[in-house]
Amino acid sequence: MVNPMLRLIFLTLTACSCCLLASAQQPPYDDPPPAEAPLYRVRYQPSGQADELTFPVAYTVWIPPAVETLRGVIVHQHGCGEGSCKSGQTGALDLHWQALARKHNCALLAPSYEQPNGANCQMWCDPRNGSDATFQRSLADLGAQSGHPELATVPWALWGHSGGGHWAGGMLMLHPQRIAAVWLRSGVPLFEPIEGRAIKPHTLPEAALEVPVMCNLGTKEGVTVKDGRFSGVWPANEKFFRRMRSQGALIGVAIDPLTSHECGNARYLAIPWLDACLTARLPDQPGQPLRSMPTEGAWLVPFDPGQPQASTNPLPASKFSGDPALSLWLPSETIARAWATFVADTNVPDQTAPPAPTNVQLRGNELTWQATADLESGISHFLIERDGQTLAQVPETPRKSFGRPLFQGLQYSDTPTIPLAEMRYVIQGDASDTDDGDVPNAVDRYHVRAVNTAGLVSE
Repeated sequence: MVNPMLRLIFLTLTACSCCLLASAQQPPYDDPPPAEAPLYRVRYQPSGQADELTFPVAYTVWIPPAVETLRGVIVHQHGCGEGSCKSGQTGALDLHWQALARKHNCALLAPSYEQPNGANCQMWCDPRNGSDATFQRSLADLGAQSGHPELATVPWALWGHSGGGHWAGGMLMLHPQRIAAVWLRSGVPLFEPIEGRAIKPHTLPEAALEVPVMCNLGTKEGVTVKDGRFSGVWPANEKFFRRMRSQGALIGVAIDPLTSHECGNARYLAIPWLDACLTARLPDQPGQPLRSMPTEGAWLVPFDPGQPQASTNPLPASKFSGDPALSLWLPSETIARAWATFVADTNVPDQTAPPAPTNVQLRGNELTWQATADLESGISHFLIERDGQTLAQVPETPRKSFGRPLFQGLQYSDTPTIPLAEMRYVIQGDASDTDDGDVPNAVDRYHVRAVNTAGLVSE
């Protein structure tokens, strides 16, 4: 028999509506990066009620410093499995995604569902199983914690990977009026049941047709590789695209020619695409409805779903003479040209240098600085200069894993690696003969430059 007092304690803990990260967390979720302003975090225990979330979940949000009123929230949603779920813990700390949020006065939010190994991720990636309500609850709680209550009501821009794509697409079907744009990497919602799988199909509301959508997947996910674990990704994307586009949806497809299920270099198209959509759709004044996506600047790509990689020639919509239902929709000429490069080799070009680092400080022999990422190309590394000569590179070898080498590294689900990279450099040699040990000479002048992933160097 269960001790009544222990049962009471258990029920009290699981009924906790909102709590900060605590010892109740279990590995591998028990050691997230710290969240201090401008980062804020809430964590919810699972519910034992039907149709409510059955997994614990932590939400971390980054608020751009000095922003007075938020205009929206960008959600970076990880995929299924322990590895992907844990990777969500660093999503809001990504400098590149923060640059997008900062430009539009948006919050950047990253959930981390604490899915046990081998558990059914449909219990969170289908938003009807409680994650929709919990997500919206987190916006209200984080808004109160951060002093931005408008976080609970601003529009959403959703990015999702794998199961996160199921979630983001499902949220589009449930709340199209709240959503500015949706990027679906290797995961889409389903409109038809799958035999032998307990996945509930969604209903397509008419309002969802007005929301810009991009389906993005790797060529090895059923396009060029027809068997294996991820071979069903393209067939599911094709069905979703056909259903949406045949009814006039603003939807495109971007096939990564280099990858399978990993996100690779997708951010170099996803961030400019979301930038274009947010620029067009976010209202000028908080509280106003989303603006309709303008159609006069759109470009179209002739598209054959049977040969999805065959068409790479975008055209202005005014010059397109084919069947719109068999075309990919792109919001502008700039994005159309970036799309054409991405589907060729993922090397989306960039002509602008990154912002220069700021707040460079020298304390003893430790050099520190701050930096914001280049919107188009992020940050690859930093150059340390002494008296006009390059002294070092930080990191010495930029981390390359699933895409271009990035200062923060890149995990499978498009988030920074752990431990997080630090903007600091310990100066060796050229020391003065003081009791302080190895410190630079007082006459030395140090500078820091940022280098983006396109190789361009800042001031």
